[in-house]
Amino acid sequence: MRHKIKKQNFGRKQGPKKALVRGLVNSLVEHGRIRTTLTKAKFMRRYVEKAITQGKAGTVHARRQLFAKYPNENTVKTIVDDLSVRFKERPGGYTRVIKLGPRPGDMADMAYIEFVDYKLPEVNEETSAKAEKEEAKRQKVLSAAKQAKKKRLRQIQNQSRRLNR
Repeated sequence: MRHKIKKQNFGRKQGPKKALVRGLVNSLVEHGRIRTTLTKAKFMRRYVEKAITQGKAGTVHARRQLFAKYPNENTVKTIVDDLSVRFKERPGGYTRVIKLGPRPGDMADMAYIEFVDYKLPEVNEETSAKAEKEEAKRQKVLSAAKQAKKKRLRQIQNQSRRLNR
């Protein structure tokens, strides 16, 4: 009997679970930091750490093995050329998990998983104010277009009603 054996399969079979891990690793390597559930973050951490350790070799064999696990050329290239060079002197522990608290919808514990040397992008007040103004203009144009579309639709409906009387 298999009492109290807990497997982390996230309610998925092997194929979908493998696809989930691939997607999470690809996103983390691409963005440097992702927000996910605490369980998924802790689970995928081992895969990212092993991939970076494998990428430290920098050989063709290592690249091919990484490509077999994560079939995304950009991911493999980033792991071998960028991440393994950044963490060359570090013996392990390339990622950290930061707990965020429960998600409002289903109360699942959320967390950030990021690389240890991750730095938040700096935001200038001038550029953020400019971006807000541009977003407001864009919203105004979109709402005007939406209203014009509604008006045209009402006109067509009125014409149709008159014809059908």
